[in-house]
Amino acid sequence: MAVSSSSSSSSSSSSSSPSRNLKIGIVGFGPFAQFLAKIMIKQGHTLRATSRSDHSSLCQDLGISFFRDTGTFLEANNDVILICTSILSLSKVLNTMPLHCLKRSPLFVDVLSVKEYPRDILLKVLPEELDVLCTHPMFGPESGKNGWKDLAFMYERVRIKDEATCSSFLRIFETEGCRMLEMSCEEHDMVAARSQFLTHTIGRILSEMEVKPTSMSTKGFETLIHLKESTMKDSSDLFSGLFVYNRFAKQELKNLELSLEKVKQMLQDKMTEEQNLNESKF
Repeated sequence: MAVSSSSSSSSSSSSSSPSRNLKIGIVGFGPFAQFLAKIMIKQGHTLRATSRSDHSSLCQDLGISFFRDTGTFLEANNDVILICTSILSLSKVLNTMPLHCLKRSPLFVDVLSVKEYPRDILLKVLPEELDVLCTHPMFGPESGKNGWKDLAFMYERVRIKDEATCSSFLRIFETEGCRMLEMSCEEHDMVAARSQFLTHTIGRILSEMEVKPTSMSTKGFETLIHLKESTMKDSSDLFSGLFVYNRFAKQELKNLELSLEKVKQMLQDKMTEEQNLNESKF
């Protein structure tokens, strides 16, 4: 797996040019985008946002310019266009974006939890002169509430000509101490299906079972409760997207089902063995 360590990837992404403050336009200003925006503002970057929902009041409080009209937003001379939509709405958002309104060639960055799908959509929809960086900050408002140090940030330079802008954007996460992981979108999805998708699936199963704390809860059981509660804080759209738009997730779901059947069979065999042993004693 071609994964860079924090130090090696940091040097490769930072060596091309000194960092600079960026004008970052955010498409989709939900909770995760708001979470990222606060750090970007703290670092001195200028932010603009557009979204289906009206976040003008919140943006005003944060010092962010909010645009109701996407065309006007794209005319705002952004260095970076940060795509923070849901996985399920990505295609519609990009295909209805009036790209002819762009006054320059910004770097397009996505932060979705799957990677092959947004990469393919971005390469299909965007003109060749527009740079594409696919990323996945593998943390959120809960896990990153006390800072981003040592939290994983995956990225792939899919199509980069302007290294200065790309490096300055990546430095946002390097500066906060993230573990910078440079890998292909395919590698990401393969690993994420085994880790992130399985985590969410087991959390959803526990929720369907209505698992709750008891007076006899062990530390292990408390871990399961925490898993259920943390995964259920994410939307069902995110969970659906992790399955529908990650081609490796289908096999992991099958593996989970097969493994459950093996465990059930092991228990059934053991119960039969014990019953036969007890019967032989009489």
